Amino acid sequence: MMNYRETDPEFSQRMEHFAFEEVVNQEGQQLDEVTRHLAILATLMGCQGKELFAWELGQALDAGITPVMAKEVVYQAVDYLGMGRALPFLDITNQVLTQRGVTLPLEGQATTTMENRLEKGYQTQAEIFGGQMLEAWKQSHINYWLADNCFGDYYTRTGLDLKQRELITFCFLAAQGGCEPQLTSHAKGNLNLGNDKDFLIRVVSQCLPYIGYPRSLNAINCINKAAEG
Repeated sequence: MMNYRETDPEFSQRMEHFAFEEVVNQEGQQLDEVTRHLAILATLMGCQGKELFAWELGQALDAGITPVMAKEVVYQAVDYLGMGRALPFLDITNQVLTQRGVTLPLEGQATTTMENRLEKGYQTQAEIFGGQMLEAWKQSHINYWLADNCFGDYYTRTGLDLKQRELITFCFLAAQGGCEPQLTSHAKGNLNLGNDKDFLIRVVSQCLPYIGYPRSLNAINCINKAAEG
C-alpha cells in the first residue's frame, strides 16, 4: 500500500491525509479505536479489499483488537458475504496472525450445540429484532437456516458481544451494496440494541474512505429510514 508514496506521491498524499487524518479526527465523527477498527475490518471484507485488509488487520491488532475478535469478524462474514468472498480473508487473517507468533487454532468460542442452535438462534433474533422472530423460522427453509445457522451458529459465539456483531453486519451490508432492505433492517437492529443513529453515522463516516461516497450515502439513507420506522 505505502509503495504509492513513491509511484504516485500526489495521490498518496491526498488519499492518506483524508483517510488517516481528516476522517479519523473529524470532530463529532470519531469512534473509540476498537470499534473503529472492527468497522473497518468488516467494511474491507464487504468491499473485497484484500490487500488493504491485510495491512489494516495489523493496525487493528496494534490498536487492541484481539486475535479472537479478528477471527470472529471473518467467521460471521460467511453468512453475509458467502463462503466464496469470505474465505480468502480467513487465509489472510491466518497468515497475519501466524507471522505475529499467534498459535492456531485459537480457543473455541461456540456456545451452542447442534441440538440447541435453532432455539438459541431464534431467541437471539428476538433479542435483536423483537418477539415476532420467535416464530419467523417456521416461514420457510431459508428462515429456518437464518435462525439455526446465521444466528445460532455465529451470533451466539463469544469473542464479540451482540452490539458488536450487529455493528459488523451493518458494515458487511453497507460495503457490499445492493442489500439496502437488509441494511435498513440491520440498522434497526443496531438501534434496538443501543447503537443509536449518531453512532451509526459515525461508523459510516469512518468507513467512507474504504467504500466511497455512493455506498456511504446509501447507508445513511438506510439509517434514516430505520430511525423513522
